[in-house]
Amino acid sequence: MIGSLRGTVLERVPGPTAGELLLEVAGVGYRVAVPTGTLALAEVGAAYFVHVHTHVREDAIILYGFGTRAERACFDALIAVHGVGPALALALLSTHAPATLHRIVATEDADALMLVPGIGRKTAVRLLLELRAKLDLLDVGGAGLELVVGGAGSGSADVVGGARADVRAALAGLGYGADEVRDVMLVLPEDDDPGALLRHALRQLAGAR
Repeated sequence: MIGSLRGTVLERVPGPTAGELLLEVAGVGYRVAVPTGTLALAEVGAAYFVHVHTHVREDAIILYGFGTRAERACFDALIAVHGVGPALALALLSTHAPATLHRIVATEDADALMLVPGIGRKTAVRLLLELRAKLDLLDVGGAGLELVVGGAGSGSADVVGGARADVRAALAGLGYGADEVRDVMLVLPEDDDPGALLRHALRQLAGAR
């Protein structure tokens, strides 16, 4: 099983609910399916690190990559829920960061879940019930949101990484493209307040358009 990859980004392929990276590691190119937030931070030609979930099927071995351990842990919890496959789990994480998803479940916010393509009212209500026990076992707070792009962070960087992950997910949920999200994330200040970061990002994006 592959648990992580560190290499050079050869290609970025955005999709409607997620994306794919071609990551070259020691001369081998790995196709890795990733949520939009992880895709937004990847730059072609640059070094990149992802935590990996290896999904084995009878007809294929598929790699799913995540910028934080919390995202991978959340993905593992999601696919353990009846009726949630890897594609839907990836769509959920493309729309909502782990900490946001945890808050959605805790507050029983079905409308927020319905922002995810493919999730209707009935499915959202069922997921809220089934996800509560799964996500309560995860550490998706500040310490669990370690941002690892070309390296590892700790301490206050974890909190900032979590805030930035929330902003990436919010911008993707608002309909901004992967390139727009990636570019605006590069100019955001270091801040652990997701609300302030989001306002800053929206001002930048409004000016760019």
